[in-house]
Amino acid sequence: MEKITIYTPGSASEILVGENWESVKKLLPENGVVIITDDNVNHLYGQRFPGFPVFSVLPGEDSKKLEIVEHLAEKLLKEGIDRNGFVLAIGGGVVCDLAGFLASIYMRGIRCGYVSTSLLSQVDASTGGKNGVNLGGTKNILGNIKQPEFVICDPSLMKTLPVQEYLSGLAELIKTAVIGDADLFIMIEQNYREIMNRDYDLLTTLITRSVKFKAAVVSEDEKETGLRRVLNFGHTYGHAIEMQVSVKHGFAVASGMELATEFSFEKELLPASEKEKIISLLNKFGLIVNHKIPDDQIEQLILHDKKKSGTDINFVFIEAIGKAAVIKVKVGEVIDFYKRFRDKK
Repeated sequence: MEKITIYTPGSASEILVGENWESVKKLLPENGVVIITDDNVNHLYGQRFPGFPVFSVLPGEDSKKLEIVEHLAEKLLKEGIDRNGFVLAIGGGVVCDLAGFLASIYMRGIRCGYVSTSLLSQVDASTGGKNGVNLGGTKNILGNIKQPEFVICDPSLMKTLPVQEYLSGLAELIKTAVIGDADLFIMIEQNYREIMNRDYDLLTTLITRSVKFKAAVVSEDEKETGLRRVLNFGHTYGHAIEMQVSVKHGFAVASGMELATEFSFEKELLPASEKEKIISLLNKFGLIVNHKIPDDQIEQLILHDKKKSGTDINFVFIEAIGKAAVIKVKVGEVIDFYKRFRDKK
């Protein structure tokens, strides 16, 4: 088991990779705990949950709404949860987002922790404290940053993950490799069969490397004023694709990474050989999806991106595998590149 600690002003968040998820009981208070999960996870593992009230939501992005947060808050009130309460999320990225947001605003903030049940959540979503909900067609526009006290990443939970969910998480693992860990990229390239077979030891190593990278970034820049922006590689286009095409997050981000990689090449930041390696790896795992977003919709989606500032946007480019650069470019340039890329396909 690897313990990775994220230190931020006023908090220390422990990420436990390779820990048995059922050991979460020893990390919880004796009372005042509620569990947030979704129906799928509850069906698979609910009988092994700690003995506290369980509130389950429908799986998927449709649950990331303010009305769901309000509904859950009402349940906490009825349960008598006060400022000493504790919210435990047992689920993937959606559940951790909901639970973290709920814990951050309920009675102006109560404690929380996560058992992360998806690869996407283990390598990315549950680490770093970001949470939030969607508003209409705009993703994660309402939310804040609250560090969980702990996150348990148990790779054995991958055994019951549907293939598409597993691959969705793999996209975020590749993202980490591309922006900051060239050795991780090579490990993913060279271990296709073991990754697809969900080898426990290999997954533990891959998840640990990904979490260590993100922990270092978040510890330096919790509020995303500088370095943390590199974690958004592929997400400007990815979020637009996710909201318009309705595909799983990782597949949308992988498609966004393809666009950002091609954009980096066009800007003469990235050599052709490196570009081909990145896109080849994404294709090897079947992560890139078709998308033909109409002009008016891509403009609207990019204009609503959280990384936009006035007429500029902080866009993540790649200079080499393992090296990212955040460069401010005009929003119109980002939109125009998408249109050119789309029309060439």
